[in-house]
Amino acid sequence: MTTVTEQALEIYGIENWGAGYFDVNRKGNLLVRPSDGDARAVDVKEIIDDLARRGIQTPVLLRFPQLVTAQVRKLQRAFRNSIREYEYQGTHMCVYPMKVNQQRAVVEEYLREGSRYDFGLEAGSKAELYAALAMEQSPDSLLVINGFKDEEFIELAYTGARSGKRVVIVIEKMSELDYILRIAERYEEGNLPMIGIRAKLYSKGSGRWEKSGGEAAKFGLTTTEILEVIRRLRETDRIDMLRLLHFHIGSQLTDIKRIKNAMKEVARVYAKIHQMNVPIELLDVGGGMAVDYDGSKTASDSSANYAAQEFANDVIYTIKQVCDDENVPHPTIIQESGRFLTAYHAMVVTNVQDEIETVVDDSNQPMEIDEDDPQVVIELGDLRESVNAKNYREYYHDALEHRDELFTLFNLGLISLEDRAKGEVLFWDVCERADRYAQQSAYISEEFDELRRLLRVKYLTNFSVFRSVPDHWALGQLFPIIPIHRLNKTPTEYATLCDITCDSDGVIDNFIDLHDVKQVLELHKLIPGEPYYIAFMLVGAYQEVMGNNHNLFGAPNEAHIHIDEEGYLIKKVMRGATIGDATKSARYERGQLHENFRRLVAQRVSRGDLTEAEAAEVVESYESRIDNYTYLSVNGENARARRRDD
Repeated sequence: MTTVTEQALEIYGIENWGAGYFDVNRKGNLLVRPSDGDARAVDVKEIIDDLARRGIQTPVLLRFPQLVTAQVRKLQRAFRNSIREYEYQGTHMCVYPMKVNQQRAVVEEYLREGSRYDFGLEAGSKAELYAALAMEQSPDSLLVINGFKDEEFIELAYTGARSGKRVVIVIEKMSELDYILRIAERYEEGNLPMIGIRAKLYSKGSGRWEKSGGEAAKFGLTTTEILEVIRRLRETDRIDMLRLLHFHIGSQLTDIKRIKNAMKEVARVYAKIHQMNVPIELLDVGGGMAVDYDGSKTASDSSANYAAQEFANDVIYTIKQVCDDENVPHPTIIQESGRFLTAYHAMVVTNVQDEIETVVDDSNQPMEIDEDDPQVVIELGDLRESVNAKNYREYYHDALEHRDELFTLFNLGLISLEDRAKGEVLFWDVCERADRYAQQSAYISEEFDELRRLLRVKYLTNFSVFRSVPDHWALGQLFPIIPIHRLNKTPTEYATLCDITCDSDGVIDNFIDLHDVKQVLELHKLIPGEPYYIAFMLVGAYQEVMGNNHNLFGAPNEAHIHIDEEGYLIKKVMRGATIGDATKSARYERGQLHENFRRLVAQRVSRGDLTEAEAAEVVESYESRIDNYTYLSVNGENARARRRDD
C-alpha cells in the first residue's frame, strides 16, 4: 500500500525534478542532501525553526553551496566520460556566466570546486568584469568577456590580461575590433588578451529563449563580418590573437535535437576558419543546458528531454565527427552552463500568512431560509438541499440562472443588500456540493474544471513574486513549490498563492505537473496559531539577481547552510532589506524622511491637535520602525526580533 509520504513525493514530483538532492523524512519534513545519493541530509523545517529562534523570520532565502559543488562535479564528470568514450583529442572547460547569479558566495563556491578542472568565469558588463578580475582562478582557466563593449570596457579587459588572467574578448559587433586594435598598439605581445568572435548561426534554440539564436538574433557576427574580422587581423598582423569561436542559442534549451543541429553548424564554421590558417583552438558552445523544473523530461518550456550525460555525449560526438571529416584538430570545448550549475542550490522558504476569504462560506453555520425571503433566495435554498449525484449538473445550471436573476433584482432595487448576500452564499453552497459530486464522476466536463478553479482556496503568502520568482511573473516560468512540513499528512486544499504586493499580477496560479500544468496546488488546511511553510525550489539561477523592488519589499533574509555528518551548520546569516534600506533604494534618505515627518507633527502641535508628549510618541513610533523587516510579521515577531538584534 502506498504511504502518505510516498503520495507526497508523487504529488509534488520531488523525485522527478529533485536530481537526487531532495527527499522527505519520517516526520514529513523536506530534506536536502549535499549530493545525489548522499546519506547525509538536513531537515529544512528544523533549519527554519532554528533561524526563527535567532530572530530570522520568513521569507528567507536558504542557500546550500554544496549543491553548486555537486553540479560542477556532475558537469565535469559527464564531459570526462564522453571525451574518454569517443576518444576526443581536445579537453573540456567551463566558464560560469556571472549574470546568472553574481552573489560572491555563489561565485566563490563555484571556483572552489571548478578551479580543480580549470573552470573559469564569464563577464558581460564592466561591473561583472571588475568583480571577476579580483577573483582567484586557476592559472589555466579563462575569463571570457561577452556583451556589447565600449573602449573603457575593453581597456579593463586589457588590464585583466596584464594582471595575468587568460582573458578572451569576444567580438559582438565590428566597432569592438577597432577598440581592440587601437589599444593593442600600446602593449607588448605578452600582455595582450585573446580575441574571440561570436557567430550568428542559422540554427535556433528551443523554449522561451528561442530568439537568442537564428539570423535575427541580437548578438553575433554574420559570415561576412567574420571574414572581415579575419582580414583585418591579418592586415594588422594580429591574427595570432584570434583563438576562440563562440555561439549561444538560448538560456533553457529544452530539445536536444536543436542542440545537435547547432553543434553541427558551429563545428563546421570552426573547421573552415581553422583551415584558413587561423590559430583558433577554443570552441565556446555557450550556455543553455536546461534544468528540468517540472520533472517531465520533455521538451516543454520548463523541462528538458535530455540529461547531463546525453548533452555531453552529443556535444563531444558531433564536434568530433565534423572535425574528423574536415581533418582539423579537435578544439578545447568551452561551456557556459550557469543555470545548470546554480539553480538547485537555493530555495525561498516563506509562511502562508492567511487564507483570503473566498466565494464559499467556510462557516459551519447553515444559511437559514425565511418565508419572507425573496423567491429567488428561497429557490436557491431548495437547490442546495436537493442537489445529489444524479441531478448535480442540472441544479448547477439552475443555480447559474438564479444568480443572474439575483443580480438583476438587486440592480433594479427590488431586493436588499442582505438578500443579495444570502443569495450569494446559497449559490456558492450549491456550486461546492455540485463540484463534490462532479469530482466523483468518471468523466469531468470542462465546466466543472472551470468551477474547480473558481472554488480554489487563495493562500496569502508572505513574499513578493516580483522579488523572489520574477521569471514566473515575466515569462510564465514554472518552479516546483512544496510545503516543507506536514508531508506525512494528505493535503486537502486546492490552492493558489497570492503574494503581499499591491498588484493583481502578484499571484501564482500555474504549477508543475508531470503531464500538464496545474491551476491549483495541493496544500494542507491552515491550523490557527501554527505556521505553515512552503518553499519555492530551484531559484538559484537568475531569480534573485532579476528580482525587483516592487512595493519596496527588497531582498529577503538569507542563510547559508553547510551539511555534514553531524547535521547542519548555519555558516552565514544576512539580514534582508529593512524599511530604511528599501526606501533608500528609491532615493529617500533617512534624515530627510525623519525631518519631514517631524515637521508635519510639529504643525499639529502648533495647531493644538497634539500635546508635546503625544507628538514625541508619534515621532518615536515612526522613526523606530525604519530598521524593521519589510515583509509581514510572523505572529508579530519580525519587528521585535529586529530591535533585539540591533
